[in-house]
Amino acid sequence: MTIMYSSALEFLNEWNEIIGLNTPSHHKKILRFLVDILEIPPRRGLLLAFRHSGKSSVVGIFAAWVLTMRPRTRILILSAETNLSSRMVSHIKHILENHPKCREMLPTVKKEWASHRITIARPIGIREPSVICQGIAGNITGLRSDLVICDDVEVPNTSNTAQKRANLRERLRELDFILSPDGAMIYIGTPHAVDTIYKS
Repeated sequence: MTIMYSSALEFLNEWNEIIGLNTPSHHKKILRFLVDILEIPPRRGLLLAFRHSGKSSVVGIFAAWVLTMRPRTRILILSAETNLSSRMVSHIKHILENHPKCREMLPTVKKEWASHRITIARPIGIREPSVICQGIAGNITGLRSDLVICDDVEVPNTSNTAQKRANLRERLRELDFILSPDGAMIYIGTPHAVDTIYKS
């Protein structure tokens, strides 16, 4: 575990150095939490943090690092709306294009290299993209994923009534059917209701 975290922290620090930032202590704690979710059963976790804390930035860096360690990994980014999840995919893509440790991962032919789905250079025989994004109402049937990141699935549009929250909970239950047996699922967000879905 310490080795995995050290590798992830080195990746994070190197990225922050590239963009001219220091790594805040709470980002290191977030990263350790994410690595623990990836490695320790039941591989489920909930990350709640205040707005503008940089949690989504760290999660994007974490996802890019996971691909460097495990190129076969299939990552699903799920958000309240597709345009929100595509921002995370674009963030991951930007890291892959500019981080020194990711150079060999860039495909020579970028068939799937867009804001909504990317596929790195990896062994053949994997059907799903390396990273794909979807809105909560999008079609995820038939997908398989090794790492599901639910990034801000609870927003006012999806949670401002009891019925919407019930619908959201029901929709999120489908993720168990697309997650691989040893897969990890991470929720990140900010509660938007007293009866937040993050309680259940």
